Amino acid sequence: MNIKDLSDEILFTPGHTACAGCGAPPIVRNIMKIFGKDTIIYTPANCLLVFGGTYPYLAWKVPYFHEAFENTGACISGVARALRKQGKKTLVVGIAGDGGTYDIGIQALSGAAERNEDVIYICYDNEAYMNTGIQRSGSTPYGAATTTTPAGTKIPGKLDHKKDMAEIMRAHEVPYVATMSIAHQRDFLEKAKKARDVEGFRYLHIISPCPTGWRFDPSLTIEMSRKAVDSGMWTLFEAEYGEITNIYKPKKKIPVKEYLMGQGRFRHFTPEMVEELQRWVDHKWKRIYGEEP
Repeated sequence: MNIKDLSDEILFTPGHTACAGCGAPPIVRNIMKIFGKDTIIYTPANCLLVFGGTYPYLAWKVPYFHEAFENTGACISGVARALRKQGKKTLVVGIAGDGGTYDIGIQALSGAAERNEDVIYICYDNEAYMNTGIQRSGSTPYGAATTTTPAGTKIPGKLDHKKDMAEIMRAHEVPYVATMSIAHQRDFLEKAKKARDVEGFRYLHIISPCPTGWRFDPSLTIEMSRKAVDSGMWTLFEAEYGEITNIYKPKKKIPVKEYLMGQGRFRHFTPEMVEELQRWVDHKWKRIYGEEP
């Protein structure tokens, strides 16, 4: 990564009201160092909207707007087409959470991908509807305790496994799909640069640890991001037109249990639940890497 590729200007400013340790601010601050000032940002309802974009107190130093929860794919498509009509090449970026991507916004997202709109769609994935009270989403991992899947004696948290949204988007065979982690900074920045420079629909999926919802010490956000990758719970890859072109393989894969430790949302796990989540991760590992974990 050449230092010339990074903007000197801070385009997402300090002074916002994010929770301590929130993964979203370093994600957007670093990604904007690559995207630069000639960028328009859209966010639907999510934590990033509340702490960074509540009028009149905006943390953004680029044009920014917000509409309805389900409309990210449609809104960025419309803005990009209007700009192209004017002969402008301004970068148009939508940044949605997992609720606005996996669940509420998937229809508009899939439509924009199918039309190959010239936009970048970013999902910052904190694995629940954190903004409205930590309700489960399609991204919430198996067994996790949320306010709508509380861990009790009858039902031990969420009963379903996490939807593989990055694979769903890869199946659209768009120009570029990448999964990212702020614990892998060079990889993060290089993928952001590649997405900036590619034409057509680009989808970036970034793990965004949430100390409030995941219930861990706010100082451990980067460590949680790293352990997610090292355990196989989060896979880093790139795909172009549906074909995987690059996969990061951890030097030393750690047990899923090591990732779960320290997160209050998993503190009720039994050995059988740990085994089930490990089975799911091992199956995903074999599917992606083509080998036993």
